[in-house]
Amino acid sequence: MFEFTKNELRDLVIAFIVLSIAFAIANVKFDLHAFISILPIVMFGVGVGFLLHELGHKYVANKYGYKAEFKLWPIGLLIALITSLIGWVFALPGEAKITAENIDEETTGKIAIAGPMANIGLGLLFIVIAAITYPLKSSFTLFELIYLVSTVGFSVNAFLATFNILPFYTLDGTKVMKWSVKAFIVAFAIAAIMMLSSMFIGAENMILMLIGS
Repeated sequence: MFEFTKNELRDLVIAFIVLSIAFAIANVKFDLHAFISILPIVMFGVGVGFLLHELGHKYVANKYGYKAEFKLWPIGLLIALITSLIGWVFALPGEAKITAENIDEETTGKIAIAGPMANIGLGLLFIVIAAITYPLKSSFTLFELIYLVSTVGFSVNAFLATFNILPFYTLDGTKVMKWSVKAFIVAFAIAAIMMLSSMFIGAENMILMLIGS
């Protein structure tokens, strides 16, 4: 059972809202009407992806008997907003702080990789849902909405997984690489392929390839 402190819940909500705004701006720039339209869709993809990422860290930490608490990094959120203006979100909202002494590199690495792997799993789930709803989206408004949310969710989670698995600063990739270079390479390769496919092929073209149309 997950336990959240009041400060942690506050930090998660603030990070979720700011990241959603940043990803919406990155997609539509200064088009206010488009921003208002896409924000709820982005909020779902970012919200589920961000929360599952942090819950992934928390779950594995708890499994090993440690406590993990998300701590907000205000400067990181400011960086996310500023970089969104150029169409690329450097998502540094904070990190899961582990309460432990003398924790070994293997445990730290497994806790760290849980976040990006949650995003990878969620991204793949989104693309499967998008493929299922694609043939129905022109006939039913609900399926069109589900399809749109799923394609955006795939792109957002592919980006979150790739960005967080980078071996820089306090990102998850640094801890994963110290534990296992092999695990890092596998996770990074999967996440990068997903993100690059989203960027250069596009979610809809990927779906057409999947369903053989």
